[in-house]
Amino acid sequence: MSSSLIIFIVLIYFLALFAISYFTKGNDDNSTFFSANKSSPWYVVAFGMVGASLSGITFISVPGDVGQIEFTYFQVVLGYMFGYFDVALVLLPIYYKLKLTSIYEYLNTRFGPTRHRTGAFFFFISRVIGASFRLFLVAGVLQIAVFNQLGMPFYFSVLITILLIWVYTFKGGIKTIVWTDALQTFFMLSAVIITIFIILEEMNLSLFESIELVKNSQYSNIFYFDWKSSNDFFKQFFSGAFIAIVMTGLDQDMMQKNLTCKNLEDAQKNIFWFCVILVIANLLFLSLGALLYIYSESLNIPIPQRSDDLYPLLALNNLGEITSVIFLLGIIAAAYSSADSALTSLTTSFCIDFLNIDNSSNKKRIRFFVHIGFSIILFIVILIFKEINNE
Repeated sequence: MSSSLIIFIVLIYFLALFAISYFTKGNDDNSTFFSANKSSPWYVVAFGMVGASLSGITFISVPGDVGQIEFTYFQVVLGYMFGYFDVALVLLPIYYKLKLTSIYEYLNTRFGPTRHRTGAFFFFISRVIGASFRLFLVAGVLQIAVFNQLGMPFYFSVLITILLIWVYTFKGGIKTIVWTDALQTFFMLSAVIITIFIILEEMNLSLFESIELVKNSQYSNIFYFDWKSSNDFFKQFFSGAFIAIVMTGLDQDMMQKNLTCKNLEDAQKNIFWFCVILVIANLLFLSLGALLYIYSESLNIPIPQRSDDLYPLLALNNLGEITSVIFLLGIIAAAYSSADSALTSLTTSFCIDFLNIDNSSNKKRIRFFVHIGFSIILFIVILIFKEINNE
């Protein structure tokens, strides 16, 4: 792919995000930024949360891991469902009863201000590192594909990456994120589905034939019952359940979207349908992984040493320019869908948990500078990752 084509794709992608930002920015007040005025449609939140929970790492790693661990990752996904039901039936009623905007406000009610700020502080550490690493990955892709050929240094691609996020989130905040997440989920899942159909066309297979092929392949084993193995069902299932509770139910980034629904009933419907879509999405990722390995074997294409490289290499080198384009859109959407909401949730948590700025406050100027501050922190941490350069 030429640099000009890649730049064009990225520009079209962000123009779509800017358009969403323009129509969803609302009154540019704190209530809009922090809680979307409690007006988000639950079905939009449910669909968008899939993209936020499946990062760029998932987009590449889950299909690649099929060669080593087959479909056993689905055991973790089943555990997710158990954990998400716990979030819907136990945690959400607490959050809505207390009318929370930052979920760490509960710690203040239950344990006092010291525990409240401690919980929020650990959220800052985990989310800054996680979001920075995801942005580090997408900045690296853009650096190789575009900015190296233009003679631009790495810090420039990082600056552009963060600046683009800041521009479409600084007014609408979580109200914008709810809708941009839905668009990004659409791009991510579309990339996977279109890639699957392109592989089927390359191999002259119908959809039903491909299902049988994957089912009868060496990659389709799901359940393992061996307590000595790391792939044991019970280990995987309960790990998935706890991951869902901690990384969604106790995470401001994910729960802030849920708390923008009109009421508890809508938020619980959101979690239920999110589970359904997430299961389907992970089945698509796993099926894509099996087809990538089967396709490589049928054409004697060498399997890369790093399984994470399988999908990118085939998409960019073997499956045509259309696949290259949708893969690029998919990886950008996967990375940005988790990173942009992180910037918004970090700003929200700091304003509420440390500065005591609530939804009714008109201190937009303080929120504005906090948003800039976290953008700068992400920029610095990404450059630190670059200097460490340790995979």
